[in-house]
Amino acid sequence: MGCATRSTRARDARKELANAILSVRNLRTQFKTDAGPVKAVDGVSFDLFPGESLGIVGESGSGKSVTALSILRLIPDPGRIVGGQVLFRDQDLLQVSDEEIREIRGRDIAMIFQDPQSSLNPVLRTGFQIDEAMLAHKQANSRTAHERTVSLLKKVRIPAAESRAKDYPHQLSGGMRQRAMIAMGLANSPQILIADEPTTALDVTVQAQILELLADLNRELGTAIMMITHNMGVVAGLCTRVIVMYAGQIVEQGPVDQIFESPQHPYTWSLLRSIPRVDALRHERLRSIEGMAPDLLRPPKGCRFHPRCPFRIEKCLVDEPRLEEIHHGQIASCWVTMDRARAEMKADELRDISPGAASGLRPGEIIP
Repeated sequence: MGCATRSTRARDARKELANAILSVRNLRTQFKTDAGPVKAVDGVSFDLFPGESLGIVGESGSGKSVTALSILRLIPDPGRIVGGQVLFRDQDLLQVSDEEIREIRGRDIAMIFQDPQSSLNPVLRTGFQIDEAMLAHKQANSRTAHERTVSLLKKVRIPAAESRAKDYPHQLSGGMRQRAMIAMGLANSPQILIADEPTTALDVTVQAQILELLADLNRELGTAIMMITHNMGVVAGLCTRVIVMYAGQIVEQGPVDQIFESPQHPYTWSLLRSIPRVDALRHERLRSIEGMAPDLLRPPKGCRFHPRCPFRIEKCLVDEPRLEEIHHGQIASCWVTMDRARAEMKADELRDISPGAASGLRPGEIIP
C-alpha cells in the first residue's frame, strides 16, 4: 500500500509539472519613437512550471525586464504589447480587463523590482506598506495583516521584525529593503514571484543571503520564481532552468547544468567565457564580447548576433535561425551551434574572438 501511494504521488507530481502555470506565446512588445517602433520583445515564447526556479539572462537591453513587465501589463508609455498571449489559469492576461489584472498583480503573480529604494514609499512605514499589499486584495483585516507582516519579516530574516516594521525605508539598509520587498511580494502567497535583478547594488555577502533566502522560499513554499538577471553566477546558484535572451529574442533555453556544461549558442558560450573563474590561471584574461548590441529600431538581417559572432557563416547574414532542439531539453537558434564550432573551427582553442575570426568571414567580407 505504501509503495502504491508513493507511486501515485510521483505520477501526480509529474502530471502537475507537465502543466505550465504560466505560458508565454509569441510575445511582442514595442516602443513607439519618432524614428519608428523599437522591437524590445520580439516573438518570445516560454513556459514556467509550478515550483520551478527559472532564470532569464542577457545583456542590458536584451528584453529581460520588458518581458517581465509585459506579463503583468506594466509597460509604460510609449510602450505597447502588440501581439502574443500570456496564459495563466487558462486566462490570457493580455485580454482580461484592467480591474482583473489589478486583482492578479500582487495576489497571484508578484514582482520584486530592481531598486527597493525607489519602489518603497519613503513617507510610509515599511510595515504599513506590506500590510497594504494584503488589505488591497482583501486577504486580511488590519490586525491580521500586521501580524502576518511581522511573521513575513521574520521569515525573510530581518532581525527585530516588530520594531523594524515601524521603520521608514531610509532607516533600513539596502539588504533589509530588498528583504522587505520580498516580504511584500510574498504577502498574499502568490503562485509566481518575478524577481527583477533583486541583487543589483548589493554587496557580495548580501547578494548571497538574498539568493539563499529565495531558494529557501522556493523550496518551502513551492512558489515558482522567475529570476531576471545579467549575472550567470546568480542563475547557477538559484535556478534549475535558464533562458538566454539577445536583442529581444530567446536564443537558447535548457537546464542550467546542461547549458553551463555545453552551451550551444555562441552568445551563451561568450557570456560564460566572460565570467571570472576562481579556478582560472592568474595570467588568463577575461574575454569580453566584441561589438555592441544591435539597434532594435533596425535589427540586422539574419541572425541578430552575427555582427559580433566569431563563428558566423554566410547563411547567418541572410537567414534568421529558429529555435530547434540540439540536445534533449536544450534548444537554440543558431546555424553554427557550438558542437559544430568545436568540430569544424576548433572553438575550444580559439584565442581571437573578434567577429568572424573562427570562420574567416571578416567584417570587410560581409555582403551589405
